[in-house]
Formats: sequence, C-alpha cells, structure tokens
Amino acid sequence: MKYVNAKTILPDKLVRELQQYIQGEYIYIPALLRQRKQWGEKTGYRDELKQRNSTIRIQYHNGRSMESLAEQYCLSLSAIRKIIYQQ
Repeated sequence: MKYVNAKTILPDKLVRELQQYIQGEYIYIPALLRQRKQWGEKTGYRDELKQRNSTIRIQYHNGRSMESLAEQYCLSLSAIRKIIYQQ
C-alpha cells in the first residue's frame, strides 16, 4: 500500500477539515465493501493455489500416493489430505 499526500487528491477545504482531527500522521481510509478484494486476488496467488490444489486432486485420483504428493509439493500429509478431501 502506498501513501498519497492528501493535498494532491483532496479539495483544500477537506484537507483543512481533516487537519482539525489529525496533522502529520498517517490515516487509513478503507475501501468500500463492494470494492474489497479477497486475499490473493490482487496478486493472482489465490488462483495459483486453486490450480495447484486441482492438480494435486487429479494426481491423487490417478493413483499417486499422498506421501509422494506431500514430498513433491513440500506440504505435510495433513495439508495434502485437506486438499484432496475438500469440496
């Protein structure tokens, strides 16, 4: 997250109003609920994990053992089980 100088994006009147409450400090303005992204959506990592998990399930159903999948993907057996049995 990068910081933006309020003077560059807000009207002077609003900047003066904000200065009544806070000066020289950082303020976080959250996104509207409908504009928020879920974890990993912005970077694409969420989709990468979905693809990896899908591949793991396919390999398991094609006969690969959980142990070999855990070793290949550097995951615990417990994590592999969760991936395989998740709906």
